[in-house]
Amino acid sequence: QRLVRDRYYLQQCDHGALALYLVLVTVSDAEGLSYYSEPTLQRLLNMQPAQLLSARPQLLQAGLIVFEKPLYQVLSLERPVEGTGLAQPAKRSGQATPVSDILRRLLGGAA
Repeated sequence: QRLVRDRYYLQQCDHGALALYLVLVTVSDAEGLSYYSEPTLQRLLNMQPAQLLSARPQLLQAGLIVFEKPLYQVLSLERPVEGTGLAQPAKRSGQATPVSDILRRLLGGAA
């Protein structure tokens, strides 16, 4: 609801970026991770490679995702800063889990 109600995030991205975001939200696991490859995302979204390469930076800039090839992580939406209306979301700190930590956890703590 915050995505639509606050409109900050919607104003930061074009239709292609929002379509990519929808797919990532839909396919991500409980930690917001998606392992879908670029060719798979292009096929699902009917996008050319250049379109995907244009969409991803918009989501990164808006603070909606982090990306470290080959993993995407969808981030939680923060409320706008008090008194600023829709101008900017609150600063994020420590929300993205480093991919190395995630992989270490998945592999049972192996280094």
